[in-house]
Amino acid sequence: MNAHDRDLTGSDIATLHYGDGEFVVLKPGRYVICAVSKVKIPVEALRYWNPALQEAYATPVEALARWKELHP
Repeated sequence: MNAHDRDLTGSDIATLHYGDGEFVVLKPGRYVICAVSKVKIPVEALRYWNPALQEAYATPVEALARWKELHP
């Protein structure tokens, strides 16, 4: 894939299905959005997500913040 091919996908935002310890790319893209901080997370750098909520998190700080929000 070259730079011109990426433009044909229509969006740089990927759609993923988050599983336990892995994710599946449903729609290719370069990044996903953190559910807490709203920052862009490059797909290749994604390390934190919640399979039950189907949410991605930029860092463990955001993941912990969401967990604390759900478990007061």
